[in-house]
Amino acid sequence: MKKILTREEIDALLNDVAEGRIDPEKELAKVQGGVANFDLFNKMTHKGMMPNLDIVYDSFIRSFRVTMSNRLRKMVEIKKIGARPYKFDDFLISLPSPVCMGIYKIEPLKGASMLAMDSKLVFAVMDSILGGTGTPSVPENNRLFTSIEMRIMQKIVKDVLLDMEKAWAPLQAAKMNLVRMEMNPRLVNIVPPEYHVVTMQLEIQIDSIKGTMVFAVPYMTVDPIRDKLKNGIQFDLVSVDPKWSYRLSTELGEAPLELTVEMGNTMISLKELMNLAPGDTIVLDKDCRSELLVKIGGIGKYHGLPGVRCGNKAVQITRKINREEESE
Repeated sequence: MKKILTREEIDALLNDVAEGRIDPEKELAKVQGGVANFDLFNKMTHKGMMPNLDIVYDSFIRSFRVTMSNRLRKMVEIKKIGARPYKFDDFLISLPSPVCMGIYKIEPLKGASMLAMDSKLVFAVMDSILGGTGTPSVPENNRLFTSIEMRIMQKIVKDVLLDMEKAWAPLQAAKMNLVRMEMNPRLVNIVPPEYHVVTMQLEIQIDSIKGTMVFAVPYMTVDPIRDKLKNGIQFDLVSVDPKWSYRLSTELGEAPLELTVEMGNTMISLKELMNLAPGDTIVLDKDCRSELLVKIGGIGKYHGLPGVRCGNKAVQITRKINREEESE
């Protein structure tokens, strides 16, 4: 409820203004508020800054699950842990040690991005590719990865980037180019320390071993396509895994179907049916030279002419039944 001044309070206020005890401009400035500090790099400033970007990672997970399973010849499960913004310096501090990092560019967007994989994931991949026991163990001394291990992981990172290109396609046609591989976070400087990056952490399970993969994309890299994300880009193209669709169509192509040819029809009584014997002839309502109905799964689909091919009875397809004829 608003406070209403009495007549006495109004007279006292006017007297104070007239005698100079109250400056109206200063009092109005206090009510309207002064200058407030605004931190451009505060996390809350960018909260929710990239809506719908997780849809890109959903598409990537569907594709990379198949790619990784084929590469390792093992079942691989991938799930999202969560996305959050970081100052780049804070993000580097959060990385485990040792860590395998791939620095890549998203052409034509500016800047460089990175992905990082922890040692559990790296050693699980090594065990699968090099024919290990199936139960890899992380060395106790947290040793750095060898050059051979880094070369193998470089192939894995290239697989990641190929699937990421497919995931980005409905949003922005992009080419993911690997720049280099790194193990030491101090040698990575894709943006200044105070700049923000948008991260997405994934959990990857190979048999019973679980590891993490983290993507870090600078805010300035995805800022030019922010409006596309806000407006709700149509991601229907990524809702179906193309490899899954191909396998499904291949399997359906091998599905067995029952094909029958209807030679004709006739009507007989129950008494005639009971008296049928071997050698009896049943006269059908169709001439042997007329078209016969070819059914697929009990549904008429074609017309054909009877004949003989290579000593076997056969039917030569003459025409396809259209939908109007099927409904009849």
